[in-house]
Amino acid sequence: MKVLIVDDEPLARARLKMQLSSITGYELAGEADNGLDAIDKAESLAADILLLDIRMPGMSGLEVCRYFAGKDNPPAIIFTTAYSEHALQAFESHAVAYLLKPIHRDKLEAALQSAHKLTRAQADGVARDSRIDEEISHARKQICARIRGGLRLIELTDICYFKADSKYIEVNYKDGQVLIEESLSSLEQEFKEEFIRVHRNALVSKSHIKSLEKDSEGIYHILLDGTDRRITVSRRHLSSVRTLFKDPL
Repeated sequence: MKVLIVDDEPLARARLKMQLSSITGYELAGEADNGLDAIDKAESLAADILLLDIRMPGMSGLEVCRYFAGKDNPPAIIFTTAYSEHALQAFESHAVAYLLKPIHRDKLEAALQSAHKLTRAQADGVARDSRIDEEISHARKQICARIRGGLRLIELTDICYFKADSKYIEVNYKDGQVLIEESLSSLEQEFKEEFIRVHRNALVSKSHIKSLEKDSEGIYHILLDGTDRRITVSRRHLSSVRTLFKDPL
């Protein structure tokens, strides 16, 4: 089984690497010191298991967890963390393996032996548990997308809208468009403070809304800053959209 060690602290990676070398049946696939590099190496090296730190600069371990939960064949995730036992009860309740720092060899071996593939339900459950939310904000500040073979982090504040397109989600942002493999409903739940559902297939950024207009056929459309696309508003969601405006249209 190939293991990728992900931690922004060199000493933490070195300790895990030393312990892993003494455990039969597991090999070091590689190391990463941030979330974006972890995703790239996990996919390119076909890692079976990630030993994943939670708090890292740029992209947290929870964000990496959510990214892989949307994939068809995700690696097993073992969180390595210095969080309190109180918060870690949440991880345990959602059946995602974890190790509390400082990590001991026997506990690492036991976690590796019990490691299992990550599911979206587990990732969502961990990311939304209120006990974890007391210590870390679970909503992402960036979206990770694969563009021309590479990975890019797109700032949430730069995104105008998400739109369902077959099994993918179209992300329209200030520099263009990309496709990601996530569900619109999970994005709506995670970003409910920043985005609003305007149609069964579309979420728009509240901060990018410029105006609400009605065409000659009586259909309403949202106009957004940063794009010339007009997003149709369904009758079902028109009332909630109107509440965003001081003077309802």
